[in-house]
Amino acid sequence: MEAELAALAASGATTVVGLMASDAWTQAKQRLARFFARGGDESAVDGELELSRAELAAARDESDELTAADIEADWRQRLRRVLRTDPAAAEELRALLAEVGPAEGERGGPVHNTVSGSVHNGSVVQGRDFSGGLNLYDSGAVPPMQGSQGAQGSQDAQDGRAAR
Repeated sequence: MEAELAALAASGATTVVGLMASDAWTQAKQRLARFFARGGDESAVDGELELSRAELAAARDESDELTAADIEADWRQRLRRVLRTDPAAAEELRALLAEVGPAEGERGGPVHNTVSGSVHNGSVVQGRDFSGGLNLYDSGAVPPMQGSQGAQGSQDAQDGRAAR
């Protein structure tokens, strides 16, 4: 059971930190403060969440991944303490994450892309969560033939036409 709670705490911390960097933060913060306060002083927890959010923003602005990871680790430890001391908290946290966390298959947090230098003689792809494969062919290279396109597909590719 301890491994399950540790995994839940890790997932929760990742979601909390992801929300800090998202547009959904304002709505999620109140629910998170209530969860962490556990009937105590929500305003104090709210202040801690906002402080972490400001530190996270500064760390990301400075590309300081170590500080960002430390912030997530702090919230993971805090979640583990809550889950150990209150058995009902696990189900409450699951429900909270389902409500405020990213949708299934979605990841929170911003994407930062940087292309530097003066000349790029190749492809630059910007985005997140590419799936289904990504094939790039540059400099007039002929893509390898797949499936049953046969000789005509190969000739079309060499001629620069799309084989469909």
